Amino acid sequence: MIRRLNEEVRASLPADVAGPSYDRQQPAGIVHIGIGAFHRGHQAVYFDQLMANGEAGWMIRGVSLRSAAVSRQLNPQDGLYTLVMRDDEAETTTVIGSIRDVLVAPEDPAAVIAALSSADTQLVTLTVTEKGYCLDSATGRLNLAHRDIRDDLASPNAPRTAPGFLVAGLKARRAAGLEPFTVLSCDNLFHNGAVTRRAVLDLAERLDPDLAGWIARRGAFPSSMVDRIVPATTGEDITQLEKTQGYRDETMVKTEPFTQWVVEDSFCARRPPLETVGVQMTNDVSGWEKAKLRMLNGAHSAMAYLGSLAGHAYIHDAIHGEGFEVLVNRLWDETQETLDQADGFDPSQYRAELLARFRNSSLRHRTYQIAMDGSQKLPPRLVAPILERAARGLRSPAMILAVAAWMRWQSGVDESGEAFEVQDPLAARTRAIVDAYSGDTAAIVKGLLAIGEIFDPRFGKDESIKANLVAAALRAQCDDRARAVWLNRN
Repeated sequence: MIRRLNEEVRASLPADVAGPSYDRQQPAGIVHIGIGAFHRGHQAVYFDQLMANGEAGWMIRGVSLRSAAVSRQLNPQDGLYTLVMRDDEAETTTVIGSIRDVLVAPEDPAAVIAALSSADTQLVTLTVTEKGYCLDSATGRLNLAHRDIRDDLASPNAPRTAPGFLVAGLKARRAAGLEPFTVLSCDNLFHNGAVTRRAVLDLAERLDPDLAGWIARRGAFPSSMVDRIVPATTGEDITQLEKTQGYRDETMVKTEPFTQWVVEDSFCARRPPLETVGVQMTNDVSGWEKAKLRMLNGAHSAMAYLGSLAGHAYIHDAIHGEGFEVLVNRLWDETQETLDQADGFDPSQYRAELLARFRNSSLRHRTYQIAMDGSQKLPPRLVAPILERAARGLRSPAMILAVAAWMRWQSGVDESGEAFEVQDPLAARTRAIVDAYSGDTAAIVKGLLAIGEIFDPRFGKDESIKANLVAAALRAQCDDRARAVWLNRN
């Protein structure tokens, strides 16, 4: 008989499987919006450790904005799930207990608003990805023409988006005489706290200017930088856990030993003492944000597109492929010159740590997974640093090659002729451009560079960038094997 993980099963777990020893019925001080694998492998683990150390009131109520899948996995397990931490030499298994339950926003938006407006709630965290903030990429403000934002404006008591729920929850708190909660973005957006604040205030201003003023005066939107590789869990992972531990966990996550969280110390409500569990509290997150976005995420994107096109299914395969480590190090050479000084940041040590993480074959981090939503990821990871270098008269051949790889990816066919789905909010537009100019590399490059949501107009016009260099790199990928492009061109 299959034993599904829950509180009863947890009580009979073998001694080598650690689990929560704290009272899981304590108040839930956190609502987390976007309760995917990354949250379970990162923030929820920190709060689990916090409560294990005796800090009370930091249970998490999760919110899924779209699918009910996670609620169907976690709720029957009483919110419990397994964290499997792997490197090439060891594996540890821990049951995490910090999640109380998962609410499904489309099924019961009122329940989500009630959780947000509860007096217990002190902190709202988010991992909704770049596209979940519904931003206008040209202005950085809320995209008021976005279909879901229009729906939120029409039905503010039954919102669809993260900004919509934040505004609705804050409105309900104000009506109940409660102070705002702190809103802490944990997504890969530069200045993510300021971005979230702008989106919330833009929506609130449209709905209720007085509410917007109250949020602006009393609310807090600290920035944060999060870092941990959490690959997608496979059916094979779940089956292997069941064989080794004797229970089934539909929502297990696997991750690496490395974990980092840097948080701006600016809260308006009760603040969890995160520094006691290894979180770096600081007055300025921007230096860490930029380093992570450009060095880790930029290199990931380069390997995802070039590697996947060349047939490398996983990051550890790509980094061992011909030319890839050379490319990554050249990309880091370029990126490093665009970074701000961050207190405690050592670029050489960080690069060594990243290479070790990329080589971790036990994680099986799919290049295809990283390649998703590239139109949202390219601007901060690659486009911005290329422009910064261009303004100083510096070329960026490694980063430009990575952008060209993204362009080649839009064809939806790898270099072996195998078709794949380009998963991206702008996939229909990019594919239309590729199809319209089939075979004309220069025209494809020109058409893609004209997409304002991705590329600053200077990118295609600046002489130091030279669109023909992008075209040449793209043509090389069409003619040669991607794994050899860097060696062939340098």
